[in-house]
Amino acid sequence: METFLPIVIAFIFVLAVLGIVAGVSNDATNFMSAAVGTKSATYRTVTIIASLGIIFGSLMSNGMMEIARNGVFSPQYFFANEIVYIYLAVMIANLILLDVFNSLGLPTSTSVSLVFELLGATVAIAMIKMHTGALEGVGLSELINTDKALTMIVGIFLSVAIAFIFGMIVQYITRLIFSFNFEKNLKWKIGIFSGIATTALIYFMLIKGMKGAAFITADMRAWIDAHTWQLLGISFVFFTVLMQILFFLKVNVLKLVVLIGTFALAMAFAGNDLVNFIGVPLAGLDTYIDVRRSGVAMDALSMNSLNTMSSANTWYLIIAGGVMVVTLLTSKKAKIVLQTSLDLSKQNGGNESFGSSAIARSLVRFTNNMVSAIDNILPAKVKAWIEKRFDNREMILEENAAFDLIRGSVSIVLASMLIALGTSLKLPLSTTYVTFMVTMGASLSDRAWSRESAVYRVTGMFSVIGGWFITAIVAFIICFVIALLFYYGGVIAMVAMIALAVYIIIKNRAKSNKTDDNDELFEKALNATEQEVIYESFIQHNRESMNKMLNMSKEIYANIVDAFVKEDIKTLRKASNDCRDAKQIMKQLKRKEIMIMRRLDDKMNKNTWFHLSYNSIEQILYSLRRVCDPCKEYVDNSFTPLDKKYLPEVESLKEKIFWAIDAAGITIYSSEYKDVDAVMERIKVREDEAVEMSREQMNRIQNSKENIDLALLYLNIIQESSAIITEMRHILRNEAKMNE
Repeated sequence: METFLPIVIAFIFVLAVLGIVAGVSNDATNFMSAAVGTKSATYRTVTIIASLGIIFGSLMSNGMMEIARNGVFSPQYFFANEIVYIYLAVMIANLILLDVFNSLGLPTSTSVSLVFELLGATVAIAMIKMHTGALEGVGLSELINTDKALTMIVGIFLSVAIAFIFGMIVQYITRLIFSFNFEKNLKWKIGIFSGIATTALIYFMLIKGMKGAAFITADMRAWIDAHTWQLLGISFVFFTVLMQILFFLKVNVLKLVVLIGTFALAMAFAGNDLVNFIGVPLAGLDTYIDVRRSGVAMDALSMNSLNTMSSANTWYLIIAGGVMVVTLLTSKKAKIVLQTSLDLSKQNGGNESFGSSAIARSLVRFTNNMVSAIDNILPAKVKAWIEKRFDNREMILEENAAFDLIRGSVSIVLASMLIALGTSLKLPLSTTYVTFMVTMGASLSDRAWSRESAVYRVTGMFSVIGGWFITAIVAFIICFVIALLFYYGGVIAMVAMIALAVYIIIKNRAKSNKTDDNDELFEKALNATEQEVIYESFIQHNRESMNKMLNMSKEIYANIVDAFVKEDIKTLRKASNDCRDAKQIMKQLKRKEIMIMRRLDDKMNKNTWFHLSYNSIEQILYSLRRVCDPCKEYVDNSFTPLDKKYLPEVESLKEKIFWAIDAAGITIYSSEYKDVDAVMERIKVREDEAVEMSREQMNRIQNSKENIDLALLYLNIIQESSAIITEMRHILRNEAKMNE
């Protein structure tokens, strides 16, 4: 084991770098959503400001490193080899979890991952030690640092409720003060508001945050403590006056507050979350150094040294911060996760990322009833005044922004304060939980969740929160199992798990490198200012969307028919799910294109044909569902299979469908519509042939003694196939008209 140890430690550091890449991609939404959502600056400018905050925050994270050393377990009861098992298991599980969540486009918590991974691996090793009698008279509660672990876990999950409630209350009060048409109320309020916001950021980021920095001496900390109120008073007066002057000089002060908040929140993120990425590797390095110095065998060396305070080398912090910055500037996954949070908090309706759920519908219905009851109690004048303050018809919103600058300022300042407070208390407070829930609470108070979007937003919020709790459970279980494998399998198990981790990383990286051109076109269209660029992006987006839906429909149809013939219930169930997923994808693509179309000056010439094309796609998906559901029910009941004599007919029917879809797809993809009438005529021939097959099957039903249920099901397949071919002609006609 000692011979293999340098390789293990080196691999832990490699995993740490990859973990930083995956973690920053996931957590970028924490500190960038307010600035990107309000369009306070370009995406590039926001990332640069956030990068500067990360660099400063990296230098202030030193006090958090104790969590990985002794925050969850009592190291004096563990030997060096057991500590290595725990740390390697944590790093492998952490990277896998983060990469999976990033690929799904869901924000998760690196803090939750770290704590529950450490807990899972520690429990596994502790149970083995107790079972073998290695530690007589020592219970599980002593092996695990229960007080600290419980404090961290409670702090992490309590932050959900605290952040949501504070976000809701503060945003409600702020909106009452400024209203949606906030420019009318800024003249003498903006200085005070900005002064309070900036002073709060300075207090929590510089005064609270810097106390944990490696370069702050004891004398400097004492001086800061002694002069805290003087510093706050000077900051408030200075920034209030400065912001008021800048406002009179026509500077958009609210954008400035959001950008300062972005810097501060990125700083808090690095200060709080850097331990999640490098705390374990640095503790592992200390373990390796202790083994080399002691000369004692790893399975006999107690790791009581991890109970001592450790000061991380500043260069390690700078390198880790540099990796964070490079990742932030280059990551495409960061945009995906960022879009999830923005979709759930945007002021206006648009491309909803989530569907509806029963619990969301019930909760929204209950909330509407409760609000109506409260509304009936309030005096008419109070109700009228509140409604006036929340009248968003004159809302001031940057073009394509998800929400306004007032909400952006509140969200980012409040999140920064809460996270920095957790950092100062040395709690691994989840930046993801706090930022996301502050944003959700603020958007709820701002009435961003209309009756049309509330069920989607609530479903999305539950999906994200559910993902966090799943993270905790899965992280615990994975680390528990991996630690057991390491203990009993030794070096062989460690090599196998390292190889598995490398394989999963390479596989996910290769998958993530396949960029979605459709999304890039959407972003290009929303960010463009020239009508010609918007129009070209719209046409190209529509062209690719149509081809995407046609190819999906072709694949689903082939799977349904083949699975029906082969009595493959598993494939039919998958096809049923694919039909549902295809409908969601179609709705998202349609919403995106409507958002692009709204930016075109001349909308009406394309409007009718655009909607007719998507109506045809919807009809195709409806036909697929009408084929899939009866086939799935029939096969699931193990009824009589289709006679082999019909197989040539089935293949002929598939050929007609495939030809029609391919002909339409090639024409749309090439944008060559000069011969579209001829293509439509050839599709009409296939349609007529399918209709003839339908007549023949009806005659068989009338004249033969075949199984009626099977005969009717086969007739349904033919008729719905004919309907799909018909829609190919309609789509071609609509697309040709739209491209004129």
